Amino acid sequence: MVLADLGQRIRSRREQCGLKQNDLAAALQVTPQAVSKWERGENAPDIGVLVPLSQLLGVSVEWLLGAYSHQRDVFDATVVVTGVQRTRELAWQLPPRELAAWANGICYHVTEAVLRSHGVPVKTIGPGGVVGLFAGIDHPRRALDAALAATTHVGDLKLKIGVASGSVYFGPVGHPDYARPDVVGEPFVVAFVIRAWAAEQTESGVVACSSTADLVPGDARLAPPRQAEFEGVKRPLALCEVRAG
Repeated sequence: MVLADLGQRIRSRREQCGLKQNDLAAALQVTPQAVSKWERGENAPDIGVLVPLSQLLGVSVEWLLGAYSHQRDVFDATVVVTGVQRTRELAWQLPPRELAAWANGICYHVTEAVLRSHGVPVKTIGPGGVVGLFAGIDHPRRALDAALAATTHVGDLKLKIGVASGSVYFGPVGHPDYARPDVVGEPFVVAFVIRAWAAEQTESGVVACSSTADLVPGDARLAPPRQAEFEGVKRPLALCEVRAG
């Protein structure tokens, strides 16, 4: 294996996915300097990092190592989708520039919470909403950590947050000239849908689907599950409120 070739493959896929070196570093729990050294061919990722690195880049470990070009852009992960309760009221009350400044502030704090738990901030959705992706070691627990940490940064406002796990596609989505990295799959849909339930049915405003809760048995932050039905969802979902402490 030639380190320079490995570094070029990492860099080219990272750029194709629209990710920054800091994004890889946060998701893999390494320093940005380590990622930079990989891409310059000065060092190679540790063996324990190769699988989560390949998942984030949508390729196989074999492709990273130069064996063949089969890509893997579908893998197990946890998705966190946030939003702000009563956003529509603010949209009517604030001028566009003030609304944008307010949304940027919320997104900044939520994104920082995602990064601190070594997740990838994928995109913003609506005023104050953020989609975070967590893969690799202990991804369900890190996602719950990020969701709870995000709720401590909104002052008098209250977030609504959904968390779900499962198989996702992560890679470019859209017109080839404008495609951006995105996460697609049932976990995103479920996390997006259950946010409203979290706002209406829980005190914390944070809820995890059983697809996540079942992966962290005994986590004291999870309340007993409750069944809920949603339009367009084929089966009832078991949802657990996520509470600090």
